[in-house]
Amino acid sequence: MSGTIQHSESCQDSDDSSIGMARAIELIRTRIKPISGFQSVALREALGRRVAEPVISPMNVPAHRNSAMDGYALRGSDLPPQGERTLRLIGTAFAGRPFDGPVQQGECVRIMTGAKMPDDCDSVVIQERARVEGERVSIDHSNRAGQNVRQAGEDIAVGAELFPSGRQLGAAQLGLLASLGIAEVRVRRRARVAFFSSGDEIRSIGEPLAEGQIYDSNRYTLYGMLQRLGVEPVDLGVIPDREQEITAALEAAAVEADMILTSGGVSVGEADHVVAALRRLGRIHFSKVAIKPGRPLTFGHIGETPFFGLPGNPVAVMITFLQFTRLAILQLMGAEALAPPTFTVRCRSQLRKSPGRTEFQRGLLQRSESGELCVVSSGRQGSGILSSMSDADCFILLPETAGSVSVDDRVQVQPLALFD
Repeated sequence: MSGTIQHSESCQDSDDSSIGMARAIELIRTRIKPISGFQSVALREALGRRVAEPVISPMNVPAHRNSAMDGYALRGSDLPPQGERTLRLIGTAFAGRPFDGPVQQGECVRIMTGAKMPDDCDSVVIQERARVEGERVSIDHSNRAGQNVRQAGEDIAVGAELFPSGRQLGAAQLGLLASLGIAEVRVRRRARVAFFSSGDEIRSIGEPLAEGQIYDSNRYTLYGMLQRLGVEPVDLGVIPDREQEITAALEAAAVEADMILTSGGVSVGEADHVVAALRRLGRIHFSKVAIKPGRPLTFGHIGETPFFGLPGNPVAVMITFLQFTRLAILQLMGAEALAPPTFTVRCRSQLRKSPGRTEFQRGLLQRSESGELCVVSSGRQGSGILSSMSDADCFILLPETAGSVSVDDRVQVQPLALFD
């Protein structure tokens, strides 16, 4: 949120031609600053939030030396170097009910997993390696001193950093914080991301369609992807293709939101007013990226508020959001913005491609008859065919210099599940 908007007298594209994908990501990384502001919330309310500062452990985990196994706690000096030795059983230590008396040379204590070790003991012989007759416990030379004991602070030492600033808290992280008695955590405020669709042919669900009109799907896919990132989505609806109305919507969003997303209105058509409004209100860092689908992707700022103008085609909206805008939002929230990893598999479909642009074709991962992981095309690859995204479970990444792919060629894939 910029608070006020500084209008740019002269705002020109930094490069009116298409830039490469790596260069576009570099520009995004260097121009997105994390938002400020935090709040303290109860532990259960922190699920999905990102910590505002490093979280430091207030205690050791385990808090005390304890047994890693059910067995017998004893002094390591009582373990026989060879043969057997018989010790006297003097008591039992339970988890939560320790044995707190002294353990002399030649004595041992029955101990349960997780129970506090008696002060005089440093080793545990598991019950399967002991022979018990009444109060006599026989052990052999196969054991070693210090075995089966978890030291205080072995998992987490007091004062250690649990999570860096920006780490998202999931179920495992909540459990870890609870195990340390932490009832409240400081988290970053949720980033507010305003978004709208533009186009006179676009209608919201529930409105009747006239000839040539379509229902708006982009706001729903954007809402879903924004929700998964844990931001606060601000849906501004459908804005008509009139520069004055688009300008007013952008000005208002720049004051109220931390980031603005639009879909449609960023190509070269006469009715595409989003880029024209952005030129008057702010500055453009790039307006075309050498990718397919999604070439007319625009990134800029209105005041201090980042702006992404996504293409209008539904598949291009999802691809540009996942590959570019997602990284920007993560960085905005102070998180480490990494692209999901890729791996190489054999492609069982023939794919058409011309060199010159990075392509994101949609695919399905499968197992061959021999058990090898491979990928096939999810169907027609047009940028308006949303079913190709709905049916897919991965992107097939074809680099800028690559040409067409033959059956059994190896390709890079990026599972869609890794974006969650």
